[in-house]
Amino acid sequence: MTSTTSGPLLRIAGLSSGYGRVGVLEDIDIEVDPNEIVVVLGPNGAGKTTLLNSISGVARASAGTITFEGRDITGMRPEQVVRLGITHCPEGRQIFQRLTVEENLVAAHIGRAGKSFEALRAEAFDLFPVLKERRNSVASRMSGGQQQMLAIGRALMAEPKLLMLDEPSLGLAPKIVHQIFRIILDLSRNGISILLVEQNVQLALECGDYAYLLNTGKVKLHGPAQEMAEHSALSEHYLGGASEAVLHV
Repeated sequence: MTSTTSGPLLRIAGLSSGYGRVGVLEDIDIEVDPNEIVVVLGPNGAGKTTLLNSISGVARASAGTITFEGRDITGMRPEQVVRLGITHCPEGRQIFQRLTVEENLVAAHIGRAGKSFEALRAEAFDLFPVLKERRNSVASRMSGGQQQMLAIGRALMAEPKLLMLDEPSLGLAPKIVHQIFRIILDLSRNGISILLVEQNVQLALECGDYAYLLNTGKVKLHGPAQEMAEHSALSEHYLGGASEAVLHV
């Protein structure tokens, strides 16, 4: 699942976007290299979700370009973006609550080329054994952590080259959060690039390779994740006035 290009897998240049006449992002530059975990941090309302929605074709660009594997995908429809190898696991999971685990996975695979459903299901079950155990369970009856695992499993049914995760730790117990992050690292080691929007600053920077800090729709800071973790401005000015301890809890 590695990129066929020698440059960045994803390149965003001068992107401004939003919803209708409401602008959210302004002049954003972001890159994701093959096999890299790129973290996007920022306070509520910074534009993080809009960034992912712009890449996936939900939010429309008013300026700038989005390039994937050297191909301009700016303005493509969501289904076209998915076919190219970008999948989006949104905030709130958005699984089919009335369907079983198995049915959710089937629905995510309908119309896909590539590996068979059975092969991809086996890979998802290897990553998340609980999904195999609960394959006949209705999604609404599963815990929040299990639903998040299902949401990621669904996204993997499209065989992504780039997996975009929006707040995967939201509302989960610490033990489950650490399990989700171990899976994220495993996916990266297996050749899937990750663009991660995350509220847990410490864990995100520990597992990430590179990080961007958004605020008011603009990139305020960026750099290697380890260096960002040591940057005082990250906590003091852009994360709601939190103290330096936010980075180390």
